[in-house]
Amino acid sequence: MCKAFFFSKMVIFGLFLCVLLYSQPGRCSHICPKTCICEQATSVQCFRAQAVPPVVSNDVKKIHLGYNHLKELKVRDFSGLPGLEEVVLSSGGIEQIDADVFRSHVSLRTLDLQKNKLRQLPRGLPSGLEILRLGHNRIHSLQESALEGLKKLRVLNLRNNQISTLRSNPLASLEKLECLNLDGNEIESIHSALDLPFLNSLSAASNRISSVSPTFFSSLQLLKTLDLSSNRLTKVPRDLPRSLVQLNLDRNRIRSLRSRDMSRLHNLISLSVSSNRLVSVDGGLRLPNLSVCELAGNRLRTLPARLTSKLQKLDCRQNDIREVTFQQLAGMKLLKHLFLENNSIQHFEANALRNCIQLTSLALEQNLLSAVPHGLPETLVRLDLKGNNIDTIHERELKPLRRLQVLNLRNNKLSGLPALNLPKLKVLYLDGNPWQCSCELIKVKKALLAKDVEIRPDFCSEPVRESLDEWRAYVLARDICEKQTRDLLLDGQTERMDNEEYDDYDL
Repeated sequence: MCKAFFFSKMVIFGLFLCVLLYSQPGRCSHICPKTCICEQATSVQCFRAQAVPPVVSNDVKKIHLGYNHLKELKVRDFSGLPGLEEVVLSSGGIEQIDADVFRSHVSLRTLDLQKNKLRQLPRGLPSGLEILRLGHNRIHSLQESALEGLKKLRVLNLRNNQISTLRSNPLASLEKLECLNLDGNEIESIHSALDLPFLNSLSAASNRISSVSPTFFSSLQLLKTLDLSSNRLTKVPRDLPRSLVQLNLDRNRIRSLRSRDMSRLHNLISLSVSSNRLVSVDGGLRLPNLSVCELAGNRLRTLPARLTSKLQKLDCRQNDIREVTFQQLAGMKLLKHLFLENNSIQHFEANALRNCIQLTSLALEQNLLSAVPHGLPETLVRLDLKGNNIDTIHERELKPLRRLQVLNLRNNKLSGLPALNLPKLKVLYLDGNPWQCSCELIKVKKALLAKDVEIRPDFCSEPVRESLDEWRAYVLARDICEKQTRDLLLDGQTERMDNEEYDDYDL
């Protein structure tokens, strides 16, 4: 009793002391507002808030008010939180922000105002801000005065707004900017030079850009990633920065890749020009460090010539390629993935891939092949031959593929299958073929199942078929196979008995 009484007295005294010291920051635990979650007095997250909650603690560094209903922000809303470092106000329906709401917050580094209803940039932002996210608003222009003084800003996200013109002046003061995202706006052309010496990543996808001035890139000497996909470009922009490592030009209207546009890109590792109107590649891909080249969905009739020897992935799906030759791929010693599905390939030269000694994936679906290409590299792990005209497979064609794990033979004209001595095979796709369930084919199936090969879907099995004739054919084939098996067993037993009698006679 005495101990319990003493403990209760201490608790009451502690609470009384807290009340006395509440006005002195850092001395006592904070009071967390209703509908909020507070973590150690430094982080606050609130739900269903109609306004910024009252001061919870002077020690708060992060406040998360996303997905609330805050139509307007006043200066007083954050006046009692001097130590703020991160403010998240996304998806709050904010339409108006008074000037200088955040100016006095010298410690603020990250401000997230995405998915609101802002029509202009907030004014009076603190000079120490490093990350500013304003995507998914209704901003139609960049005011120079709003961005002035943000000399430490590294990331500016303005995606999915209504910006129609990109001018260099408003961005000129952002001397430390590294990442600029302008995706999903209404920009039609880019003319003036962008003077951002530290810019590392620029994304302006899904705009209406039809032309880019050569001078635009003159000051972007550290730019490594450029995304201009889903625009209206008819040619590769000229004088791209030599520093580029990744270039995405997907979904434009480009007809050719010319050497003069690409030759300076010695550091380029990844190039994507899919879903354009390419009919030719004029030696523009002989780049010393190019590792990934994606040209799917164009109008190419042949594989690009003179590809770099460092290429590891080549994607030429959905073109009009007619043949594959050794000469086209002779230098591809590092190639690992080759995607050629949905073309018109009829001729695949024997041993065309003999120099591709690291190839693991080969996709040849939806072509016009009548046979499995001869001389495939033994390094293959996946081989896709779906949707061709292959009616026969010989054991010698697949036997060298000792590492093959996935084989897709769907939708061909196969009625039989040889013994597949593929020790690593895990999955076999076989549907869409006119199989004849002969004894030989059933033996092949049993041998595959005994090796735990997954056959998708099952074939030559007992489930009721859609056609009664097919079902009867299956039953007849099964009965014949069982009879042949019994006859073989009986013949073997008779032979052993005859041998025993002969041996006994000799004795």
